[in-house]
Amino acid sequence: MDPTGAVNCCAPRPVAFLLLTCLLVFFCSGVLSPRIPMLGTKPEGEGEASGKPVQAVPQVVELPRMVYPQPKVLTPSRTDVLVLTPWLAPIIWEGTFNIDILNEQFRLQNVTIGLTVFAIKKYVVFLKLFLETAEEHFMVGHRVNYYIFTDRPADVPRVPLREGRRAVVLEVPAARRWQDISMRRMQVISSHCEQRFLREVDFLVCLDVDMRFRDHVGVEILAPLFGVLHPGFYGATREAFTYERRPQSQAYIPRDQGDFYYLGGFFGGSVPEVRRLTEACHQAMATDRANGIEAVWHDESHLNRYLLDHKPSKVLSPEYLWDEALLGRPAIMRKLRFMAVPKNHQEIRNP
Repeated sequence: MDPTGAVNCCAPRPVAFLLLTCLLVFFCSGVLSPRIPMLGTKPEGEGEASGKPVQAVPQVVELPRMVYPQPKVLTPSRTDVLVLTPWLAPIIWEGTFNIDILNEQFRLQNVTIGLTVFAIKKYVVFLKLFLETAEEHFMVGHRVNYYIFTDRPADVPRVPLREGRRAVVLEVPAARRWQDISMRRMQVISSHCEQRFLREVDFLVCLDVDMRFRDHVGVEILAPLFGVLHPGFYGATREAFTYERRPQSQAYIPRDQGDFYYLGGFFGGSVPEVRRLTEACHQAMATDRANGIEAVWHDESHLNRYLLDHKPSKVLSPEYLWDEALLGRPAIMRKLRFMAVPKNHQEIRNP
């Protein structure tokens, strides 16, 4: 082989190696750096300003030095309740987390939390107490957008909000039956994930409006996908769960399947995960409607089917939705955080 030709062929190799090295250094410092945003978060000023979703990348944040009780391997935080699912998702009870550590972690991640609530027809009367108690107990110290879906925007009360928190009133049509109002939530939340939530918030918390906050509900609940144990079934066997048992429905769960029974009035997660959940439930309900069947507990039945197939990354204990008038206060309930408001269901649901 001509030596001159060999030199010409091999000469670019050191240059190529240098370029490859520079690219690797740039890639590692930019993509693998522990300083970039974590899952479901965005840097200050991005997202809403750009109008584009920010790429979610896992991160371990660096905490400042803090003084707190040492966790002890041989002393479990709770021995009276289950605190871990078989798929290693934590079950959140009082005594299982340090809120100071969690608040600092999420503060450093610069998160904004969206709360969706539907106040349709007469249910608008619950908004004032809901918002006032949320300002006392919900995500205190963090940015919050309250997304209020209602057919009566003029009746939405003006409640003073803390700095960094805002209320967004979104008008939606009513429906004749309360069941239809409940089921339509999935479609509305799914469509608004695309229209605005992906740009404006990092996590969504989807709640019933006929409730009040009574104690702390904070960042300990946040995860890619979470559900809440139904207060009426947390101690029951799967055979006793009121799943949809008819095979013709998309929500069908056989009697030998099921982990927990989740309630429909409190669920959430990152915006992409909530979009997937709500869209899947909406499509399943549309299929049922086309087949002339309606699941026994409507959107809650479809939520349970979805969370059986897509295991939540956190499960919230019944502390996070409780009815003290109906269920009393068992000893395991060290805190009652989000409470049912006494009401006449028949009166409030009828036009």
